[in-house]
Amino acid sequence: MSDSMKNDIDVSKRSSMKKLALGAAALPLASVVYAEADKLESKPLLMPNEKGPFDVVINNGRVVDPETGLDAVRNVGLKGKRIAAISTEKLEGKKVIDATGLIVAPGFVDMHAHGQQLPAARAQAFDGVTTALEMESGLLPIGKFYDDTASEGRPINYGASVAWTFARVMAKESDMPPADGTITWFQKAFTKTNWQKDIATDAELDSILKDVEQGLKEGGLGIGVNAGYAPGYGHKEYYELAKLAKRYDLPTYTHVRYANGSEPNSSFEAYQELISLAATTGAHMHICHLNSTSVRDIDDCADLVQEAIDKGLPITTEAYPYGAGSTAVGAALFNGPDWTERFGVPDASYMEANGKPMTQNKIDELRETNPGEIVVIHFLKPDDYQEDLRMMKRSVLFPGAAIASDAMPWMDAKGALIEGDVWPLPADAFAHPRSIGCFARFINKYVLDYKSISLVEAMERTSLNACRIIEDAVPQMRNKGRIQVGKDADIAIFNLNEFKDMATFTAPNLLSVGMQHVLVNGQTIIEDGELDLAAMPGQPIRNLQK
Repeated sequence: MSDSMKNDIDVSKRSSMKKLALGAAALPLASVVYAEADKLESKPLLMPNEKGPFDVVINNGRVVDPETGLDAVRNVGLKGKRIAAISTEKLEGKKVIDATGLIVAPGFVDMHAHGQQLPAARAQAFDGVTTALEMESGLLPIGKFYDDTASEGRPINYGASVAWTFARVMAKESDMPPADGTITWFQKAFTKTNWQKDIATDAELDSILKDVEQGLKEGGLGIGVNAGYAPGYGHKEYYELAKLAKRYDLPTYTHVRYANGSEPNSSFEAYQELISLAATTGAHMHICHLNSTSVRDIDDCADLVQEAIDKGLPITTEAYPYGAGSTAVGAALFNGPDWTERFGVPDASYMEANGKPMTQNKIDELRETNPGEIVVIHFLKPDDYQEDLRMMKRSVLFPGAAIASDAMPWMDAKGALIEGDVWPLPADAFAHPRSIGCFARFINKYVLDYKSISLVEAMERTSLNACRIIEDAVPQMRNKGRIQVGKDADIAIFNLNEFKDMATFTAPNLLSVGMQHVLVNGQTIIEDGELDLAAMPGQPIRNLQK
């Protein structure tokens, strides 16, 4: 890559970081001076309306565009995969959707979706998601993931980062078969421990970096650094990953090394490690789920991250509106009986499997016999305690953060992955409820119930902020997350007062309600609340640089 091209990318990246600050300017912790200085730069260049007739017309809806602040009744015309007109005038089209009384918003962009299987994508569509990306963990080989997904088809857009942990498993576990681009392979890796706890040798590190770089060349959207699952890695290994990401001008997406409210080995220290790499390498370091990896130390952790951002470091983050996380029971996070102290919870019953509270004996048994089984761990109870709700809001409403679900893959009662052309979800389908209700919950709670933010800001957090985080590295995202002429016709149309998550920890597979229509690349996948099983307009989101 030429120096001039690198300079162009750096300038563009600074622009997007400034836009994130501007979008957060209404919040008390935002850098208002930073935002004010860049107001002119943040205004998008709007294209004129095209002439009809249109392929699809969305009539009389309350159109919300988070980038321009538009929040008004308009008619929207689509041509092919693009938005072609936004007008108060009547538009003519081959197909007309009556959106009277409904919100017409950019489809939600979920940059943290482990559920990359077809049933998971269909479930997320009812939550308004039109783009679901596996960024935190990532996958490997990347080319195989994209080929396999395209062959099967998806109703929504898809993509993934390059999985550092997959490369680490292959380097350190000689009896594991090569990675096959699936999460099932990674679940099996939890029967091994070397990759989780041991520093890589020089030869192993060379192998890891080679595999990760190959994934970037095949179109990976950055480097997924699932550090919390392999906390035994060396500092130099993380440093080399950050340098590699910077060389390709792609972000890292990190689940930080520790989830611990007290020192040593605290969440605070883990954020310091990430911040130091942003400062020394210049790599864009994205923090995954600020809410869960901070556990109950959110105030100090959020202050630390905000100070780094205010100093101009290329750091971004995300959160989801639940007080519980979900992962494999064999994860290093739960090593030793003192894991409850690290999470700040009173006992093992705060962990659940299939909706049932656990005992420490049961946890130990599962870690031995089925370490890949997915469990839920509660660290905050915002519906029960005001202080927990305050901490939850601190992370979910962090300035410039995206809402990202951390959607888990769906498992049956026996722990088998639910995949293939399956619909509806089976009665025993289990996952964290965020996998199916994250975006509806956020809008219902934070706009209607708590009245913490406006609908425009909610749409910024559910769609635009994720695009701003990614788009400098992946230009495709500049055409998503907006309702503007010329942008991709990824659109969610819903009843604001009825859009609500129904999934709970004991009934996690209930679809969100109130989503009336969903269009992806101009094609309807949900119409009048009904899913079109044949509609597969989802397209790959891919890094195209070589």
